Amino acid sequence: MAATFKRKKIDNFKEWRERMKRLGIIKSSYPPFKRDGDLAELIGVVLGDGNIYKHLRTEELRISSNSEDKGFIKRYERLVNLVFKKKPKLKKVKSSNCVCVRIYQKFISKRLGVPTGARKNLDIKIPKWIFKNRKYLKRYLRGLYEAEGSFCVHKPTYTYKLLFSNRNKSLLDNVYRSLKILGFHPHKSKYQIQISKKEEVYRIKNLIEFRKY
Repeated sequence: MAATFKRKKIDNFKEWRERMKRLGIIKSSYPPFKRDGDLAELIGVVLGDGNIYKHLRTEELRISSNSEDKGFIKRYERLVNLVFKKKPKLKKVKSSNCVCVRIYQKFISKRLGVPTGARKNLDIKIPKWIFKNRKYLKRYLRGLYEAEGSFCVHKPTYTYKLLFSNRNKSLLDNVYRSLKILGFHPHKSKYQIQISKKEEVYRIKNLIEFRKY
């Protein structure tokens, strides 16, 4: 029946959907998100550990996490709720140690400014409203580092590192440029941005509140 309705372009849920819109249960409009630190951080974490999937009548945002990272899951479940004004669902991936924070809504990609699908070879720019505000830039970096960053200390060899890893060149360039603007001295390799001076490692870690849940 569903296949027949689709082929004949019959919308058998139209009356129900319109009634739900009148009751306010289904959103009838999707205005731009408020440009603030919460949105800046969410964009960062989506660019790192998130994906946006396009469906027939809606879009789906997934932010993936190791199921043991309770602080990460709780933080981004809360942040998605704040930005979208809608509580996301948590989905445990079968045969994997992964949990996804998931939400369905229209025009997610357009409102976040993040393209759907794979982003490996895309040219990703820092939104101007984030780039021009140091407070928002810090939150944007936090989202990226929470998704793709790591903090390493090996005291016997006096080794201190804060790393950001990604295969998208433009995203690496964005992180490198942002760190320079904030007064740091990062090193860039093919798939990684590294800060290795002890004082700078702890300063950037505290500045973006990395892994502080």
